[in-house]
Amino acid sequence: MQKSVRYNEGHALYLSVVARKEGTKRGYLSKKTTENSKWHEKFFALYQNVLFYFDTDQSARPSGIYLLEGCTCERVPALKVSTVGKDALDKLHYFLVVFGHDGQKPLELRTEEESDCDEWVEAIQQASYSDIIIEREVLMQKYIHLVQIVETEKVAANQLRTQLEDQDTEIERLKSEIIALNKTKERMRPYHVYQEEEDPDIKKIKKVQSFMRGWLCRRKWKIIVQDYICSPHAESMRKRNQIVFNMVEAETEYVHQLSILVNCFLRPLRMAASSKKPPISHDDVSSIFLNSETIMFLHEIFHQGLKARIANWPTLVLADLFDILLPMLNIYQEFVRNHQYSLQVLANCKQNRDFDKLLKQYESNAACEGRMLETFLTYPMFQIPRYIITLHELLAHTPHEHVERKSLEFAKSKLEELSRVMHDEVSDTENIRKNLAIERMIVEGCDILLDTSQTFQNQHLTDSNSFGLIPSGSELFMVSQVDSIVSRIDRVPDVFS
Repeated sequence: MQKSVRYNEGHALYLSVVARKEGTKRGYLSKKTTENSKWHEKFFALYQNVLFYFDTDQSARPSGIYLLEGCTCERVPALKVSTVGKDALDKLHYFLVVFGHDGQKPLELRTEEESDCDEWVEAIQQASYSDIIIEREVLMQKYIHLVQIVETEKVAANQLRTQLEDQDTEIERLKSEIIALNKTKERMRPYHVYQEEEDPDIKKIKKVQSFMRGWLCRRKWKIIVQDYICSPHAESMRKRNQIVFNMVEAETEYVHQLSILVNCFLRPLRMAASSKKPPISHDDVSSIFLNSETIMFLHEIFHQGLKARIANWPTLVLADLFDILLPMLNIYQEFVRNHQYSLQVLANCKQNRDFDKLLKQYESNAACEGRMLETFLTYPMFQIPRYIITLHELLAHTPHEHVERKSLEFAKSKLEELSRVMHDEVSDTENIRKNLAIERMIVEGCDILLDTSQTFQNQHLTDSNSFGLIPSGSELFMVSQVDSIVSRIDRVPDVFS
């Protein structure tokens, strides 16, 4: 009678514990039994080239072990069944593990998700010790090749070091010869001493000649400098420097606007949200301002870098500053995506009288100069286009052989790519901003204008005092006979910017 195969059960149980905790692929799969062809859900764990399965993911001992060395795994189509169960089977995905010898039935498994099925198939296909051996051999060949290269480089380095030492010895020998020759030349030089003083007329002639040579030299350099000042290259450099100076001034103003937004609105509203009777919640404050404070910190760093570059004038290097700024531009993209929602949240919050009163108090601050919160929230929307225009002007006055041209062109292309993505999001928020501007002119507010789904079309004063709004559904919504609304308007400008 043939004895059963013996194996190290203790080590197999240890490997099952490792597979259940740190296996390459783990999860529940439905396994088809060989006895009654029924499907049972088991917890499978793949570790190297061994596949364990458990009754549950908490089971201490495995229910079975499959050795995957020399097997293949492939997807199979869904089974053909009646129409009643077709919809249920469409959601199931099957795959087979075929072993490399005859007489062994393939292991049939299935999952509910197609992605999960693909991941299991790929993991089982790669669970082969022979593949690891082949990969190890390839890596070993590469390692041997690299070691040979290193040894060759060491030999070459030793040869160069020897040549350098020989050259240093030769240099010292030549220096000694030069010193000896100089000493010999000094001894051979005749000793002359002018016993008599030089003639005064000769001194005067030499002084005049020296003066004339200096005047001619200064005149020549003056002509060279004047020619350069009038040259197109110098004019281009002056314009380029002026663009940089204007950029620094604009960045200073922009950082000042962001500091007003953060110090006069964000931080006071954040403190107000923490009061006993908050006029606004912390979530609304985060929705309105999002990452405004992060944008301010980013541009403070950028502004300090610009000022440091100006301190090294006339050498102006700006490309590395844009290299620092480019990876952080996703902050602007998040701000643009949130801008429309922030204006909607602001419009809803302004319906609260306590919040509206507090907001008007903040806007009356002298630092705001009469500007509303919506205006400060709009400033970051136009910063990227301003950088694109500045870079375009810089490139127009930067020579093609300039060391910064490629870096500036790369920064311009990245900003233009981001600007195209932001363009549609900016256009959607512009209509809301104009509606809010009209709403601020109405003393007691207007529910129609607070509907942020409407789009601003135009505004003009007529005898009937009517204006039109177009909703986003492209249907013309005309509001006429607004005598009751006009009585609440303090002022209406001729043109809305």
